[in-house]
Amino acid sequence: MTGRGDSAEQEWVDDHAGPVVRPYAVTGGRARPVTGTFDLISLVTATRAEVGSDSGLGPEHVAIVGLCQRILSVAEIAAHLDLPVGTVRVLLGDLAARSLVQVREPRATAAGLPDEHVFEAVINGLRAL
Repeated sequence: MTGRGDSAEQEWVDDHAGPVVRPYAVTGGRARPVTGTFDLISLVTATRAEVGSDSGLGPEHVAIVGLCQRILSVAEIAAHLDLPVGTVRVLLGDLAARSLVQVREPRATAAGLPDEHVFEAVINGLRAL
């Protein structure tokens, strides 16, 4: 038996792409972060243990602060939240603007290759998926 909620949900889900509206709604229609560029392997750490309910932030913002109590890459955050990376970048921009997260961008060594810690973070992120 199919309930009314099932057919309404099917209208907003594409079999191949997943939820059609949710990322747009999560970011308020924004496609670019207010600050920062956030490479896939940028490392993110929360600057606070928790965010109060009176902060005016959405549940995804609060979830990112919770996840980033330990260092995670942008790719790992997107995987944990099951959100597109572009959406996570917008949310991280909001959090960085409020100084709720600290982001360390990957740095290149003299040879033009990323530091070994960056490769380690990517490998750990891939293992977590």
